[in-house]
Amino acid sequence: MRVLVVEDDARIADLVARGLREKAYAVDVIDNGVTAAHQLLVNSYDVVVLDLLLPGKNGFELCQEIREAEISVPILMLTARDGVDDRVRGLDSGADDYLTKPFAFEELLARLRALLRRRAEVRPSKITVADLEIDTLAQRVWRAEKRIVLTTKEYALLEYLASEKGKVIGRAEIAEHVWDEMFEPFSNSIEVYIKRLRRKIDEGHALQLIRTQRGAGYILDDV
Repeated sequence: MRVLVVEDDARIADLVARGLREKAYAVDVIDNGVTAAHQLLVNSYDVVVLDLLLPGKNGFELCQEIREAEISVPILMLTARDGVDDRVRGLDSGADDYLTKPFAFEELLARLRALLRRRAEVRPSKITVADLEIDTLAQRVWRAEKRIVLTTKEYALLEYLASEKGKVIGRAEIAEHVWDEMFEPFSNSIEVYIKRLRRKIDEGHALQLIRTQRGAGYILDDV
């Protein structure tokens, strides 16, 4: 899952970004509305955390611009304003939910999960491929009923591959959904993490779930 955090308060932005990354989200952070508008036009995000008071273009303007561009990404608006008029204006401009500062990170996380559940491509609470089981809520993995401990990035990559079971996923798609904008396209990070996953998921099993489609990408399947 890839999240865009638009927040000009560096302390809050860092808190939210670190917390989300610990939960296996890929996070891009922008501190102004103008750059955020450009990011949303060129990149695909699963959800946006949007501050109201931003330099360049405020949250109301950015939210309305996103909707006028027919970008359907869920938007959680953050603001220090708690008046009814501001909440109504935020929702009318296209926000899907509204959270007042200061907030507990766990509440923000719960609201993001709720927004993601509302999307058409609802993320299942459990993914099963052969004897591989992935609990997407607890972010835990088992193979043949044996618990497998993964790092945050390993888990994010595995969940993405499993959610696209049977489909060949190219490096560009993996980078877009699992890494953030700091990903270096010429690095071998994806190959390194695929190798780690194979060792943890497939080693010792007759059925190899993670395979390479030469020249195309990677596929996770049970056939």
